[in-house]
This record gives sequence, C-alpha cells and structure tokens, in this order.
Amino acid sequence: MVNDELEMADLRDGDREGGADEPLMPGADHTDHDEQNDSSPGTRHHGQTRAPLHKAGKVIWLLSLSAGISGLLFGYDTGVISSTLVSVGSDLSGHDLTTTDKSLITAVTSLFALLSAPLTGYFADKYGRRSVILLASLLFILGAVVQAASAWVTMMVVGRAAVGAAVGLASCATPLYITELAPAEMRGRLVTIQSLFITGGQVVAYLVGWAFAGMPHGWRWMVGLGALPAALQLFLLTFMFETPRWLVQAGRVERAREVLRSLYGGLPEDERQRTAESVLLDIQNEVAEQSKLSFGITELDGPRSSFATTSKQLFHIPGNRRALTIACTLQAIQQLCGFNSLMYFSASIFTLLGFTNPITTSLSVALTNFAFTVAAFAFIDTLGRRRILLYSIPIMMLALGWCSWAFYNITDLPPGTKQPTIFLVHDDHSRWPGSLLGAMIVYVAAYAIGLGCVPWQQSELFPLRVRSLGSGIATATNWSSNFVIGISFLPMMEFLSPSITFAVYAVVCLFGWFAILMIYPETAGLELEGIGELLRDGWGVKKSLQGFRERKRQGSGDEQGGGRLRSVGGLFRRRPRQH
Repeated sequence: MVNDELEMADLRDGDREGGADEPLMPGADHTDHDEQNDSSPGTRHHGQTRAPLHKAGKVIWLLSLSAGISGLLFGYDTGVISSTLVSVGSDLSGHDLTTTDKSLITAVTSLFALLSAPLTGYFADKYGRRSVILLASLLFILGAVVQAASAWVTMMVVGRAAVGAAVGLASCATPLYITELAPAEMRGRLVTIQSLFITGGQVVAYLVGWAFAGMPHGWRWMVGLGALPAALQLFLLTFMFETPRWLVQAGRVERAREVLRSLYGGLPEDERQRTAESVLLDIQNEVAEQSKLSFGITELDGPRSSFATTSKQLFHIPGNRRALTIACTLQAIQQLCGFNSLMYFSASIFTLLGFTNPITTSLSVALTNFAFTVAAFAFIDTLGRRRILLYSIPIMMLALGWCSWAFYNITDLPPGTKQPTIFLVHDDHSRWPGSLLGAMIVYVAAYAIGLGCVPWQQSELFPLRVRSLGSGIATATNWSSNFVIGISFLPMMEFLSPSITFAVYAVVCLFGWFAILMIYPETAGLELEGIGELLRDGWGVKKSLQGFRERKRQGSGDEQGGGRLRSVGGLFRRRPRQH
C-alpha cells in the first residue's frame, strides 16, 4: 500500500483489441474510466499511456522554439560587447574609453543579471512564466535601443544594465517555461534549445562584430540589432500559452484543460480528451500532495505572504532542499570551471600568444561550442544527464591540465616572482601555442556537451510549488559564480601565472565530478511529478539509475512488450494488464 501511494504516472496500453502483447505507444497520457473514479486529491493517478510525439509534440516544439529566442538574445548580448568595446572609439563622452569605462560597461550586465535572476521566481509565480518572458523581451528591446542611441558612457551603462536584467529573467524563465510544457522523453532536448540558441547567438555576435567593425559608428548597429529577435519574440508571445502547471497552481483549472487539449491537438478527439484529463489530474495530485507536505509550514505562517511561505517550503522540506543543493551545485560548477574566462578573454589570450588573427581564432572556439551543443541536444535524453556529465568532465580536466602544461612551457616568469608580464613567448617558433589552442577546443567541446547544457535542466528538479523560486536561486548562483570568474581571471593569470590558473580550474572540475557522482540522480525520461518522489527520502541516485535502465529497456522492448508499466519513485516494474 505504501508503494502504491508513491507510484507515479503509469505507461500502459490503451484498451485495444489484440491483447497484452501489443506495443506500448510512446507519447502522452490516457486514463481508464474506473481509475479516474478511484483517484482523489493527494493520491497519485495511475494508468497512463503517451500520445505519439509526432502528433503531440508539434505545438510544443513551436512554443519551445519561440521561448528559446531568449537564449539567442542572451548569447548575442553577452557576446557582442567584445567587438563593441574595440569599435566605440571616442563616440561616447567625447573620449576614448578608459579601463574603468570598459569595466563598468562589461560588468554591469552580469551584475543586473545576478540581481534579476532571484526575482524571477517571485514574478513567475505571481504573474506566470510567459509574462516573465514578455518582460525580458521588452527589456532586451529597451537595452538595445538605449545602447544604439548612447552619446555618453553613463547612457551605455544604463542600456547594458537593462540587457543584464533581461538576461537574468530569461535565463531562468525560459528553461522553466519549456520544462513545464515538455513531455518527459523530450524535456532534455527541448530545454537544450535554450543552450543551442545561446551558443548560436554568440556565434552571430562574432559575425556581426566582424561585419560592422570597419564601418563608421558600426558599433551602434552591433548593439542595436539585438532588438530584432526581441521584437520577433514579442510578436510570437501573442500565440504562446501559459503553462498548464502554473494555471493549475493559480486556480485556473479550466484554462489549463484548454491548453492541454491544444498541446495534444494532433490526437483524435476522444483520445485528446482522455490525455488532457489524465495530465491535468496528475498536476492536481502534485499540487494537493505538496499542500499536504507543507501543511504545517503554511499553518505556522498565518498571514505571511505566499512568497515567504514558498521560501520556507523550499528550505524546510528535505526533498526541496536536496533539489536546491543539486541545482546550485551544478550551476556553480558550470561557471567556476572557468569556461567564461575563455569566452570573455579568448581574443586577448590569442593576441598575446602571437596569433595573427585572434578574432577568427576566437570564432573557432565559439563554433566548437555551438557544434557540440548540437551533440548534447541529440544525446541528453537517451544517454542521460548524469552520464553525460560523468563522461565529459574528465575530458575537461585533461584538457585543462594540457592548457596548464602548455602555458608552463610558453611563459617565462622567473621562479617565485609575481610580475604582471603574463605571456613571454619563447623566440623560437614553439609548437606550444598551437597545442594550447587544441587543448582549449577540446575543453570547450567537452563543456558544451555536458556542463554547458545539463545545469539548465534545473527546473525539473523542483516540485511545482517551489519550482520558480528554486530555479531563480540556482540561476543567481550561476551569475554570482560568473561574476567571481570574470573578476578573478586576469588577476589570477597575472599574479599566480596562467599555468596555475588553469590548474585551479581543473581542480574545480575534479571536485564537481565527485559531487555529481554522489548527489545527482538520473532524471532523463522521468515525469516532473516523479522527480520530487525520488528526492523525498534521499538523493535517490541508485534508485534513479535502476529506473533509467528500466525505462530504456521498456523503450527498446516496446515492439515485443505489452502489459502495464508501473513507476515507483522512478523505478518501473511490469505487471499483466487487467481486463
């Protein structure tokens, strides 16, 4: 009986003629009439199948692509500033930019992203996920226009601050939105759309910077063009739904039902009806169960705000704390491994190493990032999030060790000194600079396929009531770690030496690998409503791996299979179908 109460969404055959040996359908859900009648609030619903993805997924893909434009803006606006700073000349405040000016213009984006990210949770819960994406689009347009029209450094800083606030909102709200719309077996790929758009936006930023660098006042076009994709997204938002899970949480159950019917519009009418009702019932059950778990907290809060109650639920309920720990750990590792030091300073590094065309060399790094993000898109749902990280991080460590050794051989700092002469390349035509470039490309490739994408799956870890707040805090962890890397990279290179700096990043990766090994369960293919069960009594690593293997076995055996598939906290067992 206890296990029955913990069971999650079933994957079962529809009541078709042909018996239990007919294949299960991969897709969204149905509900038997008798099981519907037996369900009650707070009790897990059983008896679901999934609609074919080619029917159920078309609208979801379009919605995810529309939301993913935020990632393009994220990547473009954080990448274009490199070309902008070298093209401004004396256009701002009548003089060439000082080091302080450049630092302010660059740092204010990360600072305001850090400030806005934790607020995303509040706004996403109060006004909806779609509304936050709308606000981010407006801020992207405002920031682009202000930057393009800037006549003073202060005005440019204001424009970059607006972009930073937009980046913070979008980097949290977009994966949250897609996570709540996506079917379990598509969720990893759909959330990875944002990472694809981010890396693609960085490539576009390099190309636009190269195209306009030689034009008078070309930097205004560089920053101003960021308004175009934001305007496109603003238009597409008029056709986008709010997520059914937020609608249920807000008490708008009938609207949630309408959205679910639209999402599964490719199904026959009766099948679409059963699927929508089944998914809706699962969402209602999760909301009821979370209310039961947090009943004592809510009672103690009395008249306190819902935000205070949600915060208390996030930190006081053990499963929610575990989810937050995992999400923040992944986001911290993603930045503290040093990746953005390459994105921000690669052109400067390659210039000092003597490359004749450092911008083109930096573009090769950005293209590698994009290409291997595509690879992550292909494998994240089949290979699994945990396995991708455990395989890719050791490659990052080896590449960073390679970078450290290459720097050791091409720098010429006397032992024991901390002088600011970072790169003193040997006079002979050493092979080490080329070797260093190769190591960086390997590092970027391994990062893109693992840490570049997987941490953004953060929203799937949290139950509905704390999902937006937990995602906001995890995103704030990302931006605060980003800030630490941005402010410490050049001083570390200068006073510790490049060799030691990259060795430190390798050590961070080592600690991160062990943390993932110990606490990160496999969530690929598991319904959102099941992940909370997984983390309720522990980290759930062993149980999740058993469940993932069973899901893969069931998926590969669908053509010969039959019967009903039960999920218990992420574990599956097959039992004969009842007639």
